[in-house]
Amino acid sequence: MTTTYDVAIVGGGAIGSAIAYFLRSDPAFGGSVAVIERDPTYAHASSALSASGIRQQFSTPENIRLSLFGISFLREIGQHLTVEGGPVADVGLREGGYLYLATPEYEAALRANHAIQVAEGAHIVLLSPDEIVGRFPWMSVEGVALGSLGLTGEGWFDGYGLLQAFRRKARSLGADYVAGEAVGLDVATGRVTGVRLADGTTIEAGHVIDAAGPWSRHVAAMAGVDLPVEARRRCVFGFEAQSPVADCPLVIDTSGIWFRPEGESFIGAVSPPAAQDLDELPLTVDQSLFEERIWPALAERVPSFDSIRQRRAWAGYYEYSTFDQNAFIGPHPELTNLLFATGFSGHGIQHAPAVGRAIAERIVHGRYTTLDLSIFGYERIAADRPVVERNVIG
Repeated sequence: MTTTYDVAIVGGGAIGSAIAYFLRSDPAFGGSVAVIERDPTYAHASSALSASGIRQQFSTPENIRLSLFGISFLREIGQHLTVEGGPVADVGLREGGYLYLATPEYEAALRANHAIQVAEGAHIVLLSPDEIVGRFPWMSVEGVALGSLGLTGEGWFDGYGLLQAFRRKARSLGADYVAGEAVGLDVATGRVTGVRLADGTTIEAGHVIDAAGPWSRHVAAMAGVDLPVEARRRCVFGFEAQSPVADCPLVIDTSGIWFRPEGESFIGAVSPPAAQDLDELPLTVDQSLFEERIWPALAERVPSFDSIRQRRAWAGYYEYSTFDQNAFIGPHPELTNLLFATGFSGHGIQHAPAVGRAIAERIVHGRYTTLDLSIFGYERIAADRPVVERNVIG
């Protein structure tokens, strides 16, 4: 069986669903949209398993701009994604801030990043160790030379709720969600002409978008395209503190760990050692990360965390760009109707609104009309032009 759409999106997570929403809500677009998702339960979707933070503390102006639009969208989500007759869309946004802690060796870089962030309109302040303790008296500043705190526009939210809100709104606007696994892309005369599914169905389309997250490399390979994106496992641990830790932001420690509040408890994580950070590891929790790295670092930074109790843990995939830890956004330079929206390396859920808008603009208007994301084009691989982001978390 063959069906035809103007746009076929491979991947129905937050990114794919955001693209579908922005396409169907653009008055200049009168076409049809199919969103192909192999697991409608989203049991292993990065959107569902993400820790779901949003920050402006990047070193790349374009990443900051993506997040600035993202926070504006989240603040006004009820105006954008509420479906008539249903409850008002709400993702529980909490603007608790991000606090980066820098050693003396990283102080100059933190100051340089801060200058870029402020120039882009982000509300970030630098704090001396004494000022950090003044705000957060429960924190030790041993080894800290400088802190960088987001006063507004940074925090965390319900990533799975955002995915579902985009999905419901896109469907209400006429996007079709197709449950199926893409197993092939048909290519002819320099174009991708269709997506073949495991059940034998072919979806022909004028544009095909690879938004398959951790599996986007496999989708690109179906068209003979080498996409340097891997599925890197990240483990998140939930724990309870025995003593109050008031007004805690998301803290990025000098040790490389991060932690933040989650309701009345906390969550935290750390990247595995490079030699163990392999592609497509099973989504089982590596408990040694908590016992050997996270807990000791937590207790050193927050003395009252010495007696924490771990309560839960889960694992999900980063769609990790091995080229430069930044996303691939926009058309392939030769297969120009094949577009990418993947490789966010942990930034995807917060950048979903802006990327959805940008990809919709490229399809409907043939160019970026609000935010130029050309810097993230696939062609930077051949040009050996990595986008160097100095503020990376895991």
